[in-house]
Amino acid sequence: MSYSRVVIKIGSNVLATPEGKPDEVHIAHLVEQIAALRNKGIEVLLVSSGAVASARGRVHLASDIDQVTRRQVLAAVGQIQLLQLYNRLFEEKGITVAQVLVTKDDFRDRNHYLNIRNCFTGLLQHQIIPIINENDVVSITELMFTDNDELAGLVASMMDADTLLILSNVDGIYTGHPQHPDSHLISEITPEMNLTRYISTEKSGFGRGGMLTKSNMSRKVAQLGIGVRIINGKRQHILTDLLLENKQTGTYFKPLRKASNIKKRIAHSRDFAKGKVFLNQGAVEAVSSDRAASLLPVGITHITGDFQKGDLVQIYNPENQLIGIGIAQYGADKLQERIGKTGQKPFIHYDYLFIE
Repeated sequence: MSYSRVVIKIGSNVLATPEGKPDEVHIAHLVEQIAALRNKGIEVLLVSSGAVASARGRVHLASDIDQVTRRQVLAAVGQIQLLQLYNRLFEEKGITVAQVLVTKDDFRDRNHYLNIRNCFTGLLQHQIIPIINENDVVSITELMFTDNDELAGLVASMMDADTLLILSNVDGIYTGHPQHPDSHLISEITPEMNLTRYISTEKSGFGRGGMLTKSNMSRKVAQLGIGVRIINGKRQHILTDLLLENKQTGTYFKPLRKASNIKKRIAHSRDFAKGKVFLNQGAVEAVSSDRAASLLPVGITHITGDFQKGDLVQIYNPENQLIGIGIAQYGADKLQERIGKTGQKPFIHYDYLFIE
């Protein structure tokens, strides 16, 4: 397979030594590989963790400092350290980089979404590699991404990447603990596979996320038509072997057909929903089928929230489980009058409906 644009997410454990300090030798090796990709005409957007880890050992904080302030201080100091290192290493390869710090709020509506996308597009057009990270200094509430895996998935969807590579410190997803002799690597994951019995909820040593969040995010991005691969970023030449030599490795989430740009934005916008709609089982089956089906009022049992036309709403099944999100075609007051009735205008048109 040939690639023209890729998103690479590097986790904190890949960038850090066992003591939690930046592994400058390995970071230099990753930069060398990314430079090789660029020389082959592949555009790269880099989502990099490691800011907080970069400050550990440099800043000695009081023991009674609260966790929010601790993270803010470490992130503020660590961002400078990490970007100085990246800038020096890429500059040695003749490559210009740019820092882009974002919060989830920067993607809250279409205008903000397009503004960020235009920024990334402009950087790529000028042969500049964006180094993207969450702005941990201000992201301290519900506006935080789950972790940088979620941010990477959003960037890959937004920029219509050919693939998203998640660099972890293990080879991929295993059928058991990676160190257990009876467990083996799952090389490919299809949409119908159930992974809950395989994946631990344990989080990584220096980051916020873990394999569970990586898996959930990877499934969502694959649903939008972009293949995702979880690979071992600690392995030598892992990026060039995969992207230039086509040596298959890691766990690959097989993509479905390409989704529209509007569905890609909707898929990552659940936290900005203004209301909730609850469906009966028949409606759940209809919108979850392979055929293009809009959500009709006849399949809705009840709603919550004071939403208007154009607002995002979350969609729940009879078991109160979140199954999707969409853009309302009319407000809560009109929908309330039409709940359960046939012959009504679709509440959410298929083109503006994303089912997970």
